Amino acid sequence: MTTRERTWDLENIGDRLPPGWEFQQDAIIRFYETDGWPTTLMAVNAIGFLCEAADHHPDLTVSWGKLSVRLNTHTAGGVTDKDLELAREIDRVVLWRPGTGSALRGTTRKFIREG
Repeated sequence: MTTRERTWDLENIGDRLPPGWEFQQDAIIRFYETDGWPTTLMAVNAIGFLCEAADHHPDLTVSWGKLSVRLNTHTAGGVTDKDLELAREIDRVVLWRPGTGSALRGTTRKFIREG
């Protein structure tokens, strides 16, 4: 027996939607801008690693300096808590930078920005 997952709609998703993510039809979507093709590919690989580990896979649109991530749960027919949790994890990894006082210097390039 399988349990039906709760799907969220625009009216009820409220503050559950991570910052920077938009609700569109039956999915949540996020746009990122990068400083070029190599950085875009690094972001895609990082996202791919997270999604494979979670066994939950988004639709990605990849081009020079741009990346969009679209998440929904196909079996549930919409956005579930799986999508919201994975969206937060993707942001945590892709937008991570060394903090103040870190031994890590951080890149001086533009790198990845919220789109």
